Amino acid sequence: MDLSLSTRTEGDCTIVVVGGEIDVYTAPKLREQLIDLVSGGSYQLIVDMEGVDFLDSTGLGVLVGGLKRVRAHDGSLRLVCTQERILKIFRITGLTKVFPIHSSVDEAIAAAE
Repeated sequence: MDLSLSTRTEGDCTIVVVGGEIDVYTAPKLREQLIDLVSGGSYQLIVDMEGVDFLDSTGLGVLVGGLKRVRAHDGSLRLVCTQERILKIFRITGLTKVFPIHSSVDEAIAAAE
């Protein structure tokens, strides 16, 4: 399985739409994308994970790394996810306390403003 990434901007927020699997093989592609966005001055990131089929610890590490990068600029990294199997990973790891998780991109944008 491959990883698809696309980005768009809405207001002050940059939305990263992720599809496929975020694992040890594909996570570097996502890491690169997040680093590029922060380097380019995007500090209000929303990662739309509705199209994600699988997430492993490497993927979680990339998201945490992205969060640290935006926080260094007083930014935020919000997740959009409604899939129970992915949400369960965030609950088990305690990352629901670290990441704001929203049920839609619109909700995440409203919370970021």
